[in-house]
Amino acid sequence: MERKIRVLVAKPGLDGHDRGAKVIARALRDAGMEVIYTGLQQTPQMIVEAALQEDVDVIGLSILSGAHMTLLPKVMQLLREQGMTDVLVVAGGIISDEDAEILKREHGIAEVFGPGSSTQAIIDFIRSNVQLTRG
Repeated sequence: MERKIRVLVAKPGLDGHDRGAKVIARALRDAGMEVIYTGLQQTPQMIVEAALQEDVDVIGLSILSGAHMTLLPKVMQLLREQGMTDVLVVAGGIISDEDAEILKREHGIAEVFGPGSSTQAIIDFIRSNVQLTRG
């Protein structure tokens, strides 16, 4: 039996709104993935520690606060420092196309999903890009 894709859904920074993250978490779970939701107001360090402890394949970062150009690169830096370069990292929220390109090109975010992205597109992207050869 093939093991389930393990996804950590996290809300970095001071965002106080998590409905979108919860919708995505439920859609991923309904698609057969194992989902861990960290809750609101997580620091990059808390997110990476949870990802390490939970041995996840994917981290989904939902951010609406506008601090994505500070917080998301910090998450990626901490993942590299932990040797977790095989973890697929995707982001969603209010992120401009220009910032999304920088996050992907310069910081290693695999994909950025903006408002209106379909849950099926997110599921398909994860399934197509996750590495299940870990552990």
